[in-house]
Amino acid sequence: MRLLRPGDASALTSAYARNREYLAPWEPVRPEDYYTETWQAADIAHRLVAAETGAGYPLGLFAGDVLVGRFNLAGIVRGPFQSAGLGYWVDGQYAGRGLASAAVRAIVETARADLGLHRIEASTLLHNAGSQRVLLKAGFQQIGMAPRYLQIAGDWQDHNLYQVVLHD
Repeated sequence: MRLLRPGDASALTSAYARNREYLAPWEPVRPEDYYTETWQAADIAHRLVAAETGAGYPLGLFAGDVLVGRFNLAGIVRGPFQSAGLGYWVDGQYAGRGLASAAVRAIVETARADLGLHRIEASTLLHNAGSQRVLLKAGFQQIGMAPRYLQIAGDWQDHNLYQVVLHD
């Protein structure tokens, strides 16, 4: 796993093409342009600007040259909050192998040791048991349920909310 680079737009576009149907129940409805290399290159560039300022970190999980997972530590707020949000997915062909769990644990440790964050938050659809297991294995605790929290697959859907506190 590493920070995405501008040259990763092609790999990311290919990953989205392979996983479009697999990810559809878990993601917002995307415009058709989202699945193009142009869109992905612009998104990576935007997120790398955020990385330069410490506001977020776009990460890719690779098997050789093939991108097999996307992880975003985003919305970092400093000051008394010291918090970030985490979003992620793993390629359907690689799901269930523990890759997401290992990657999230590594992100938690980096956030604690290198970024000085106090907490990370994440959310899952109520029926996304796999993602819930990933978070629990990485030390997250469920802190609530938010009705109609995010628009996913075209509908406003309820989400379980999780956090991991990194420092006592």
